[in-house]
This record gives sequence, structure tokens and C-alpha cells, in this order.
Amino acid sequence: MTPEMILDRVPRDAAETVEIGFSVPETYNASSLLFDNLAQGRADKISVYSDKGNRTYGALAEDSCRFGNGLLALGLERGDRVLLLMADTPAYPAAIFGAIRAGLVPILANTLSTADLISFYVEDANAKILIFDEEHADTVTALDASVLTSLTAISINGAGPSGVLEALNGTIWLAEQNTDLEAAPTGRDDPAFMMYSSGSTGRPKGILHLQHDALYTAESYARHILKIGPDDICFSIPKIFFAYGFGNALAFPFHAGASVILFSGRPKPDAVFSMAARFKPTLLFGLPTLYTAMIKDPSAASADLSSVRMCISAAEILSQEIFDAWKGRFGHEIVEGLGSTEVLHIYLSNTESEKKIGSAGKRVPGYEVMLATPEGAPVAAGEDGVLSVRGDSNAPCYWNRPDKTDETMRDGWIYTGDRFRCDEDGFYFFLGRIDDLVKVSGQWVYPLEVELCLNEHPQIVECAVAAVQMPDRRTILRAFVRPAASTTPGDDLTVSLKTYIRQTLLPHKAPRDFIYLEDLPKTGTGKIDRQALLRLRGNV
Repeated sequence: MTPEMILDRVPRDAAETVEIGFSVPETYNASSLLFDNLAQGRADKISVYSDKGNRTYGALAEDSCRFGNGLLALGLERGDRVLLLMADTPAYPAAIFGAIRAGLVPILANTLSTADLISFYVEDANAKILIFDEEHADTVTALDASVLTSLTAISINGAGPSGVLEALNGTIWLAEQNTDLEAAPTGRDDPAFMMYSSGSTGRPKGILHLQHDALYTAESYARHILKIGPDDICFSIPKIFFAYGFGNALAFPFHAGASVILFSGRPKPDAVFSMAARFKPTLLFGLPTLYTAMIKDPSAASADLSSVRMCISAAEILSQEIFDAWKGRFGHEIVEGLGSTEVLHIYLSNTESEKKIGSAGKRVPGYEVMLATPEGAPVAAGEDGVLSVRGDSNAPCYWNRPDKTDETMRDGWIYTGDRFRCDEDGFYFFLGRIDDLVKVSGQWVYPLEVELCLNEHPQIVECAVAAVQMPDRRTILRAFVRPAASTTPGDDLTVSLKTYIRQTLLPHKAPRDFIYLEDLPKTGTGKIDRQALLRLRGNV
């Protein structure tokens, strides 16, 4: 990567930036999100509640300094990359902000990544250090030998010697470090951290964010939509390595001087409800798949979410059924929004007072959005178009991918490739990917339209619909369905669902094949893993 490839192309005087009054000094280090709380008198306040122990702001800042000093002592220089394969424990924010404070660039890796993917991240980013939770020792051990020998591995949160023989003992390593560290004099537009895309459409892309990006999301979405304050306690079920989780769990609460609940385990409904009962969150962040699993789990009947003042959802479309069921049980109307890793957080959102179920919401203050044809021409009011978004949290580039950068980062705008329609009230409705349109029986169909329709059926917990090319080159629709527990999958259900689609939409939009599964595979960010579903084709 050359410096000119890491250039923030969002104008500093852009209308959306001026709208929220955003300003940051030329010299700025993103660790200020954590460390500014010390100057504001919050050193003794709990910053992190966790199933692995709590940490005050003062203690977390000292932990961060230990990580930063330790990395510098290993010979790292400004801008070097550090790969983090870590669970959501207090050590994770300490490692992130410690690396940033030292002028290094942490890479937040999906903890469900395979050894092959971790090897790819290391080689692609030329990472010098790998810090991993001991629970992921097997993954690290399985790394390509040349990759493992090319870096220094550090094990943390282990009860004894690491399963990775080459790894440093993180407990000893951290204990040897100083608890003071001056912030590196990074520029506001210097690299701060990186996340890799899920690779759902090909090879994962490294999405680089700058020092001021996280602050921007806090002053746009968190301030205007969440109205977050020091008394809030955030609980993000999606993990920190997910851009959505990073904002929910770190940028937003730390910027506001609030607290966060971190849960290191898998987000099983009973475990999530247990953490909420124990630590009393006021802001609960989830995904449609998580809310679906939670409201349909037996533990929901006795769950206590009385402390929660707002429930937030993102990433996928929330069904009317789940919205109504959640409100009926807990009294909260889930606030739905849409964001991306490239923008770092949510840029379209409903609010508690202004909402339309099934929409991504309105433009979030601090972001500008526009709809255009695939060729770039503006669309008329009420017409479908491809959405582009601009805000000063936009990633400037993909790491080492100039081809993909040119496709997506266009003069400060992020070209999403997503089709939307904006109604007369300014609400945006997702219609699918621009490349999702397929011809079935000679007629055009958007699989997402069929998927959304099926997800409203009372006998379906969740489903995904995909276009499949047959050996004779005909294209059909295939539905992957997780039926309700009280429903028996089989021919009778298939006939019922096909009839439902034909009556609700049009006859040619009914999937030809229905594949029934006990559960739909998920990516590390909680979305349906469509790549994994498509790999099932050969087994059908």
C-alpha cells in the first residue's frame, strides 16, 4: 500500500459533516475514545462488565498501555499491523486501543475464521504479531508453518502453558510492561484499524479505517439516534470484530463515558438473557436472526429485559412477525437500521418516533445518500436505484485491492451495489443486490422478494432463497427453510408454501425446490451464510 492509496476523499466541509458539527484536530489518536474518560474523572467508573471480570476506565487504560508498550518492545514501528483473534473479554478493547495508542494498526479478525483464512489475513496484511485467546490455540496451531514462523504469537486468557508451543505467555509478557504510554502523534487521517469482509462474494477484503472514523460514528449515529449518555449500559450481542459490534461495544459507550457488557461465549438465547438479567443493559443491540432465535426460545418466557430502554437491529431485514412478537413480550419496538463495514456503522435508521416496518429507515444525520442508475444517472422520486453513501467514517480503500477500491470507493462515496426505493416520507426500502435479478421461466425475479415473503409465513422460523442453475442451464429458485418446531417438513409443507407464494406474489416466483434444515448456517457476524448454503447444492 502506498500513502496516496490511503487518502480520505470525503471533503471536510461536506454538508453532512457540517450538519453534525464534526471537527477533530489534525493530530488525533483514536485511543482518545478510551483515555479521554480519565481526564473527565471516570477512572474509577466501571467501563466493562464481563463474564470474565469487570474493569474500570482506569484499569482498562493501564491494560491498554501494557499492550501498547509490549508491542513496541517487540520492535514494531508506526503503521505495522497486529492481528487480533480474540473473544469479547476486557483484554480485547485493551489490545485494540493499546495498539492504536502505540501507532500500530490492529486487525479485528472473525473468531470463527478457519486456519486458512487466518493465514490469508496474516500474509495479505503482512501482520507482524498475532495475539490470540488460548481458546483459539487449535486454529493457530493449524496455521501454515511458514505463516506461523513469520510472526510473533502471543497467547492470552489461558490457564497454563499455551497449546501453541511458539507462543509467548501473554500474562507474563503484559506483567513486564509499563502502565503509562503517550499516544503516538498520529494524524486524523492516518490508518487506525482494519477488519476483513466476510468473503461472501469472493476473497475477503481488508477494510481499512482511519483515526477519526470511529469518533464520527459516535457523533452521528450514537448521538442522534441512540442519544447515548454516561448512565447507559450497552450490550451488543454481535461481537466486537463485526463493525456493528465495534461501535456498539466500544466506540459508543467509551465516547459517552458509559459502560458496556462483554460476553465471551456463543450468543445462545438463554445465555444472552442471563447476561442481561445479571448486568442490566439499557441499550440492546442484535440482528434479525438473533432476535428471531431469542423470541422463539423457551427462555424468553421468563426473561427480564426491564432495564432496557431501546432495542436495535441491523444487517438484515426484520420481519413484521418478529417485530410484533418482541413488542408483545418485552414492550419494545425494535429500532431497525442499515450500515456496512465500509461505512463502519449505521447510516440509514428508523427511530422510536419515526419508523416503517421493513424499511432501513431514513438518512442518519452525518450521512448523505443518493440513488442512481447503474450507469450513475439520478433516478426520479419513487423509482428504484442503486444506493451510494457518503460520510466521514467511510473507509478510504481496501487493503492491497486497488481494483475493488475503484469499484466501491468513488470520490468519497461508497457505492453499495444495493438496490433501494425511497418513499415520499424519506424511508429507504432494500430491494436486493443489483446483480441479484434472475430470469426464471422467462420472467425476471428478485430472490430477496420471495425470501421476505416466505419469512412472514407462520410455519417458517427463517429461510434464504437463491437462484440455482440446473445442468441444462435453466435457472430455478431454491428455498432453504428452517421450519417452526411444531411443523413437519415434507411434501405437504412444500405444497403449502408454494401456494402461499403464488397467491401472495405471482405463480412464477414460487421456488421449485425446498430444502429443509434444522438450522441455517451463519457467518461470524450472525448473517445467513449463503455461500455455505450454495455448497449444499450437490447434496440435494
